[in-house]
Amino acid sequence: LDVTVTPELRNEGMARELVNRIQNIRKSSDFDITDRVEVTLLKTPSVEAAVEAFRGFIAAQVLADAILLADTVEGEGTVEQDIDGEKINIKVRKQ
Repeated sequence: LDVTVTPELRNEGMARELVNRIQNIRKSSDFDITDRVEVTLLKTPSVEAAVEAFRGFIAAQVLADAILLADTVEGEGTVEQDIDGEKINIKVRKQ
């Protein structure tokens, strides 16, 4: 049994974790299940790699018309999440 975590597996894990966190933000913001959103994520090396590899998957799962990476993510609707010890700000805005 090979338990090596490859970069591909790490990116997939981050993508799935981002989907989970974004879905929770949608739920806590009382968005309708069919609402389209724009997602802005704090740009870190791990987030950038995951989004580059799985942008389509993430967008389809959370109904995002756009997934943006930014050097700073602040303001109303911004939620700080801790993913694998990394602080990531996520902003989900209804389209």
